[in-house]
Amino acid sequence: MGSPKEIMNAALYDQDQEMDSLRSKLFRSAMRGEWGQVVEIYTTNPKAYAAQITKSGDTALHLAVRDGQEDTVAELVEVMSGHLKEAREALNVVNDNKNTALHVAAAVRNARMCYCLANLDPDLVGVCNEDMETPFFWAAVFGEKDVFLCLHSICGHELGRKYYRKADGDTILHVAIKGEYFDLAYQIIFLYEELVNSRNEEGITPLHLLANKPSAFQSCTYLGGYNKFIYPCIFVDELKVDQMIDQPWVDTILSNKNNKHAAYPENYETCLNILWLPKKFVKFVSTGKWQWWHRDLELEGDTESQQGKKSKKKGAIRRRSLPSNYYTCFDILKFASKAMLVILGLGSMEIKKLEKKKEKHTWSVQIMDELLQRAVMYEYECTGGGKSPQLVTSFEELPNPHTTETHGADSKTSINAKENKSKDFKDESVILIAAKNGITEMVEKILDIYPVAIHDMNSEKKNIVLLAVENRQPHVYELLWKREVMRASIFRKVDDNWNSALHLAAMLGDSKPWRIPGAALQMQWEFKWYQYVKNSMPHQFFAPRNKNNETPKDIFSITHQELVRSGGEWLTHTSESCSVVAALIATVAFATSATVPGGVNQENGEPTLESHPAFNIFAISSLVALCFSVTAVVMFLSILTSRYQEKDFESDLPTKLLVGLSSLFVSIAAILVSFCAGHFFVLRDELKVAALPVYAVTCLPVTLFAIAQFPLYFDLLWATFKKVPQRSYIVLS
Repeated sequence: MGSPKEIMNAALYDQDQEMDSLRSKLFRSAMRGEWGQVVEIYTTNPKAYAAQITKSGDTALHLAVRDGQEDTVAELVEVMSGHLKEAREALNVVNDNKNTALHVAAAVRNARMCYCLANLDPDLVGVCNEDMETPFFWAAVFGEKDVFLCLHSICGHELGRKYYRKADGDTILHVAIKGEYFDLAYQIIFLYEELVNSRNEEGITPLHLLANKPSAFQSCTYLGGYNKFIYPCIFVDELKVDQMIDQPWVDTILSNKNNKHAAYPENYETCLNILWLPKKFVKFVSTGKWQWWHRDLELEGDTESQQGKKSKKKGAIRRRSLPSNYYTCFDILKFASKAMLVILGLGSMEIKKLEKKKEKHTWSVQIMDELLQRAVMYEYECTGGGKSPQLVTSFEELPNPHTTETHGADSKTSINAKENKSKDFKDESVILIAAKNGITEMVEKILDIYPVAIHDMNSEKKNIVLLAVENRQPHVYELLWKREVMRASIFRKVDDNWNSALHLAAMLGDSKPWRIPGAALQMQWEFKWYQYVKNSMPHQFFAPRNKNNETPKDIFSITHQELVRSGGEWLTHTSESCSVVAALIATVAFATSATVPGGVNQENGEPTLESHPAFNIFAISSLVALCFSVTAVVMFLSILTSRYQEKDFESDLPTKLLVGLSSLFVSIAAILVSFCAGHFFVLRDELKVAALPVYAVTCLPVTLFAIAQFPLYFDLLWATFKKVPQRSYIVLS
């Protein structure tokens, strides 16, 4: 026998060997997907609960959650519940990123697994990882509403207020809006109303983030082609507050979580809904109200009672202003609209994308309305020193869980959002950001609620008009111009460099703001925008010179030099290419116009085939081809010899290019008709039936050129006849 120390070392060695063997078994079983063996090991050996089996420190529970093994996780948790102390210690085991299994469950957006883990140890909801983010916060980061509501039902409002904020000040409402999870954001607004006016350490509020999401609003979305006709025919449901009941509600949601993905296409669901319409209509006629709507009203009443008096004042629940049978008719209209799309064969992925887009547009406006209803009112705060008062929005400091002893963070890390605003948002209000991004819905709503917001200015003393003009936002400019109140004062404002709205309209930035291809057409719309702003106000309305003694015309010439050069090069190359084709057509047309198919009668000099209709078609089309091809050549030559001044791009050069392309297309069509009509006399006897297919194949290479030029032609038409340029919203955040 050895000494006691040797015996103890031997025992420890045996324990290490046992744990290594246990980890190896768990790792192999997990990698092979043999989760039944993992459950068996957990059942026989509680030491397996906390065993970290990967290099990154993951336990078998981490891997099961990450692999989406819902049933396995439920079995493991059930086994662990028999040893509650060891189970809670194991659930708090973190990997190298300090993530618990509940963090992983929130990341994979699985409500059932989140409920299983958090129900066994509710304190897990508030455990922070290395970025000081709780699973409750992660539920909002990854945007799964059911996961968030599940964790909220476990921790409640009081603990939720300790978990809903990150170390940098971002709250669950910030990240929900940032990720465009508007359904989740809507629930958060009603559950944690104080977050509406919360700021992070950069001074950014949820409204700031929403104002930086122009793609979420219809006014900043371009619908081209048939989409603009289908878009109004699509109906989407508005957001509603989910009813927060106790545990049975959670169980119902979790049990149906995996059943939401049907095994049949979504179009079939629409058809099934339509088939159910007769039954629902009979119920509607017989009862005078639809149970669906009756139930919704009851749920809304319950939810309203839970929100309290404050939510009632803010309009937390909207009572339906019409009888329920009116909404039944509206629902029938929705089903009929979807049925029409299915019947027309439009139930494709493109239509689904358009439906998602309209859903986002509808929900973003709802979120905007709720945020603005609860936003802190504008109030004046004197800055002192003889300066004019500045509009500020006050806010209250929100609870920060990372400053408490529970989370082990130093109290010096508390966030003072009012003192730590970022440079971009230091003096920029929400309405200014919305004006820069062209969100007319937000600009109009803010002005309706807070008319004083029209006087907001940023650090460069640019107001809403100057920012709209500088960022080429025609819709916002028109909206402000139609408001006659204070029009003269806000449109006459200048920035700290004394630049007026006309100076900024003449100033070209680094981006290409207009939805039109080609430098020449960009230049055309730049000139149109400058003229539009200039002509919107009386003569000499804007300040003539800025601080650098520059006029708007001087700025326009200086900042558009590169665009003029690029536009001139583009026009030169285009004209050279098209003029070559036009010259070839003119050469052929001249030869054919002087040619008489079949020859002439030697006695009277009249064409032999004069009585045939094809002869007349040949004669007329060859003459038309010659005339228009020569016209096209002249137009393209006039472009090549142009001086390429700024004002030439407004109408002169685009008009010449438009006339030249039009003449070219007509000449191409005419020369093809002339060729077919003249050649018809050769094939009219033997290959009369096959003549049309032969001509179609022969003319295909030439027509491909015309088809390739059609987009440019339509862009020219659009740019020439559109009075106000169309803003591009391709670069979005």
